[in-house]
Amino acid sequence: MRRLTMLALTAGVFLTVSDALAQGPGLHQHGVGRLGRLHFPVSCSTEAGRRFEHAVAVLHSFWFEEGRTAFGAVLEADSNCAMAHWGLALNAWGNPFAGGPSGAVLTEGARAAERASAKRPGSARERGFISAAAALYRDTAGASNAIRLQAYADTMARLYRDNPRDTEVAIYYALAQLATAPRTDTTFAQQKRAIAILDPLFALHPDHPGLAHYVIHSADSPRLATLGLAAARRYAGIAPAAPHAQHMPSHIFVRLGLWEEAIAANWKSYNSGVAHAKATGPYTTTGEGLHALDYAVYGYLQLGQDSAARATVAIAQAARVSPSTNVLIGQYNRTAMAARIPLEEGDWAAAAAFPAPDPAARSVTAALSRFTRALGAARSDRLQAARTEVAELNTIAIDLADRGDTYWARVVGIKRDAAAAWVLFAAGDTSRALAMARTAADTEEVTDKHPVTPAELLPARELLGDMLLAAKLYPEAQVAYRATLLREPGRARSRFGVARAAELAGDRATAEAGYR
Repeated sequence: MRRLTMLALTAGVFLTVSDALAQGPGLHQHGVGRLGRLHFPVSCSTEAGRRFEHAVAVLHSFWFEEGRTAFGAVLEADSNCAMAHWGLALNAWGNPFAGGPSGAVLTEGARAAERASAKRPGSARERGFISAAAALYRDTAGASNAIRLQAYADTMARLYRDNPRDTEVAIYYALAQLATAPRTDTTFAQQKRAIAILDPLFALHPDHPGLAHYVIHSADSPRLATLGLAAARRYAGIAPAAPHAQHMPSHIFVRLGLWEEAIAANWKSYNSGVAHAKATGPYTTTGEGLHALDYAVYGYLQLGQDSAARATVAIAQAARVSPSTNVLIGQYNRTAMAARIPLEEGDWAAAAAFPAPDPAARSVTAALSRFTRALGAARSDRLQAARTEVAELNTIAIDLADRGDTYWARVVGIKRDAAAAWVLFAAGDTSRALAMARTAADTEEVTDKHPVTPAELLPARELLGDMLLAAKLYPEAQVAYRATLLREPGRARSRFGVARAAELAGDRATAEAGYR
């Protein structure tokens, strides 16, 4: 199904292709002071306290490159300020949804947590924050990041129990709930608990960057996305200096199919990050910039603006990325956005020829490449190549599970099964192929997407729709495509799939409405 060609020929619709750079606003100079307003008293000198609140505002917008400088400035004003070391520890951890740090950055965070504990702050509340940071870095050699993040969340729960009316305590407790929420809980219990805490506080403090930010994270799921729309449309204006604050609204825009708003938000984020990177070092961007561009590429593809998507991928591939970038964010998004082009277009030969990862790589990023190659090969009748890639996906899933990374092992397992289903289908085993495709779709249905990505490369339910369409089971194909649209509103391939299945079933009215 070559998406744009079919759309033009069958529907008589031609979508204007825009240049990627024209979509984005020009670079701008920013002052780091425009980050919102908050009140976070600490037992440090007056000047250190003022600088500390600025640094926390930086931290609430996940501006980790600037955060190290900001908390360092607190220590310049008061070398005994224990909470400055707490801030450095959390800043080193980085995005709590991205798996945590490793190597030198992990060591840096652990040392900051130790220094905070050694300073003996003046209040029980501060000691509670510092105890949570200590839990986050306790036994870095023996315990995984996920285990220590849960220990942090448990400590924050105790601090919130003792200080339920403290705004910053409540905010960090809610964030810990979000960061540790099970990604297979489709009731979204912890997300709903976080929203119940954050929403009333946001009404009281409408210029607080953390409240706007974490309301968006709380609502970053299909069933809850409308609850985050007001915060999404406000956050960028609260903290216009922070690149992440410009990007974050697109998490909600993508969930609701608001593609133009998503694209605009991510170009603002990318350009803001480029301006900061050029002003402070030799690098073009950080992983945060690649993250924004992946979201922009996804939006372009849903609008049929494939040339703009390709131009954006080219910018990402040419970028010089800061080595301090979180591994997951930097590698995942750069690979994903390139893979989206052939997959969304249905260019299966190009997908089969997608660059192979390092043979020894056993990461989820490697799995993206393997999935792209497997699906492309299976759908262009290169069955042996497809089987080889499916086997590699299986190896990656097992390796991730053995390392305790159960979420990503599950995600890779879904991709393995979705690709393996197409191998069976291409080999003529339609019954088994459809059964495996349904299993992959059902498993993905109860596995929430990770915030690192705007969407899976191709939804398993949509791929089931493609297979049902190819098997001439047109009513069932419509059901699969419509189910995909419930989870991912506005997806172009599923919208087209509904119309195509209706046309082939003889339902001209539904087909014409869908194509239009």
